[in-house]
Amino acid sequence: MNGADSLIAGFVESGITVCFANPGTSEMHLVQAMDAQPGFRGILCLFEGVCTGAADGYARIAGKPAVTLLHLGPGLGNGIANLHNARRAGSPVINLVGNHSLAHEALDAPLTSDIKTLAKNVSQWVHHDAQAEDLSDIGMQALAATLTRSKGTQGQVATLIIPADACWNPAERIAAPKPVYPMPKVAEDQVAAVAGALTSRSLILLDRDGLLPAARWAAAKIAAKVGCRVAMTAFPARVDSGPGFPEVEKMPYFPEAVMQTLGDVDHIVLAGASEPVSFFAYPQTPSRLAPENCEIQVLAESHIDVQNALEQLEALTGAADALPLCYERTTYDRPTGGLSTRSVATLIAQAMPEGSILCGDSGGGAAVLEPAQRSAAHTWLNLTGGSIGQGGPAAIGAAIAAPGAQVFALLGDGASMYTIQALWTQARENLKIITIIFNNQRYGILETEYLRLGVNEVGDRAGALFDLNRPLIQFADLAISLGVPGHRVTNCSDFDEVLRGALECSGPTLIEVML
Repeated sequence: MNGADSLIAGFVESGITVCFANPGTSEMHLVQAMDAQPGFRGILCLFEGVCTGAADGYARIAGKPAVTLLHLGPGLGNGIANLHNARRAGSPVINLVGNHSLAHEALDAPLTSDIKTLAKNVSQWVHHDAQAEDLSDIGMQALAATLTRSKGTQGQVATLIIPADACWNPAERIAAPKPVYPMPKVAEDQVAAVAGALTSRSLILLDRDGLLPAARWAAAKIAAKVGCRVAMTAFPARVDSGPGFPEVEKMPYFPEAVMQTLGDVDHIVLAGASEPVSFFAYPQTPSRLAPENCEIQVLAESHIDVQNALEQLEALTGAADALPLCYERTTYDRPTGGLSTRSVATLIAQAMPEGSILCGDSGGGAAVLEPAQRSAAHTWLNLTGGSIGQGGPAAIGAAIAAPGAQVFALLGDGASMYTIQALWTQARENLKIITIIFNNQRYGILETEYLRLGVNEVGDRAGALFDLNRPLIQFADLAISLGVPGHRVTNCSDFDEVLRGALECSGPTLIEVML
């Protein structure tokens, strides 16, 4: 047994059995160790950003980490954008990054780089100088780190940088898992202070575990009892919803809309959420978006047991028997004519089966959430860190974690091109994913942000930086070339017909909707 064998065997014995891989020469002993473990599933991705985004999607659905296998510093660098999203989502991910042997690294060979510094940007745990005899034990440390909540946005990403000689040298044992300590609970006096401050002008803001179904029910009951409001942040990592779930507002994106939403609020309670701030800085808009005299009170930070805190607050407010408003199943008129973001969203919501998983990204896909909540039970995986190109890879991970579910990747045309290689892995693994490309032939959000500068029109040279139709990307043809059946549609009737046909397929389909 060598170090690589001991590491992979330890993962399998601990229930970690999925790896999204883009290996190189330095990782060949790890590939060999994976091959020796029938219970370990290696999934090839053609770009490291697909590996890391898929690991994020897998973690959000499975509740445990997948492994990524990446090639030295450049491989990790290619995966950092979606590791940023995973960090912001609090998703557990274990990165195995191969490196030169310690002696070879000193020679400054062409692929030598400062991998540790790269890893620190997206990891709350990093190890870089393992030896074969302790590699399995360090792997168990990495696993424990991903399962331990960290404060704020530090995340739950662990990166193990593995010298090649730690893989090929002999090892004598497979380490046992490390203990994972339960989340701390909020102090009773802190809950009591929040309960005493709640009024009809309060807003309970939810994120992370505050959006678990039981926590969300508790928050909605408290709001119904007190007469206050309850909302989720604009970019939650996971939301389980549908008819019968309590209604919860979703904070808007643009700062002016957030300020308007909070205009009559004088007390914000944070339950797994952070203070509302603007996504970007603007010259004439404050970055902190709560009203000037609004009291912001922390019920439970994201590394605390938020569900328990909300249940304590529910008991203290006597809200156990309160009846919050819930989403009701709604029958929408079937859209007709040309395609718009709203008509596409409505048709998706009407057709999607119970238990669907919806993976959002930048673009029109966010419009699906509202009608979906009144159509069928579903799970929504949101773009968290703002680094686009997440939706397609996250859909891969979700489909691996929940093979019985219908998964949708809801992508803007620009965002999809960051990780279009995801389609190849969908085809190779025959995953039940329907990819919808909302094709408006431009980076629409950038055009909107440009107009927010106060200009009256977009000039030709500026417009060229937002324009995606010269040349026009043939997404349906591109999908076919990557092994996924592709369709381009221009009206509601054709979209509905193709969508319902895709739902009957056992593998992936791409539908390009021309808005």
